Amino acid sequence: MSRILVIEDDPITAEEITAELGNHGHECVWIADGAEALERATRERFDAITLDRMLPGLDGLALVSRLRERKIGVPVLMISALSDVDERIAGLRAGGDDYLVKPFAPGEMATRVDVLLRRANAHADDATLTIGALEIDLRRRIVCVDGEAVRLLHIEYRLLEFLARNVGQAMSRSIIFEQVWGYHFDPGANLINVHIARLRKKLDRPGRVSVISTVKGEGYRLDAV
Repeated sequence: MSRILVIEDDPITAEEITAELGNHGHECVWIADGAEALERATRERFDAITLDRMLPGLDGLALVSRLRERKIGVPVLMISALSDVDERIAGLRAGGDDYLVKPFAPGEMATRVDVLLRRANAHADDATLTIGALEIDLRRRIVCVDGEAVRLLHIEYRLLEFLARNVGQAMSRSIIFEQVWGYHFDPGANLINVHIARLRKKLDRPGRVSVISTVKGEGYRLDAV
């Protein structure tokens, strides 16, 4: 169980966040005031933070900046009604790890928190991911299927590694764009479809279902096959 600090001044939104994260097995602490939240985040241990952009006492940008100044590296998901690209950039530059625009789907919010938690807990320097017949050497960036090396382009490897770190879970297009390409918006291109098709061609084997599934209305999921 992970301990999540929910910093949100709107009680309805806070209840929605804590309920969804609770459904994902996390323990939540809710604080509505920015200054109080900074004090708690400095004094106590949390595994992740969801942070509203507009807060009484201390706004979200100032809060995350002060956390980083104090060398507190807890992952922060910023949540805001401010959707302009400049606002998103400001939130990420201040020290946020991800940015979600209101209104949001609770399931996507919880998935983003789970992604941040897995990223924080990953030890890529000495790890190997084994998923069915697929093996990924994270240190050397070598991919094998049935023990046979598969040559991937850099972006194909990044896409595969991201899906593999979230094996069994459908990842939305928006999350894939942000985590793999670094875009905090959908560029409207066919990028994901093209690279998923290339990965399938390189990884799939005759007589087996595809390693990567398309989940209608949700995104893409990597499975052990």
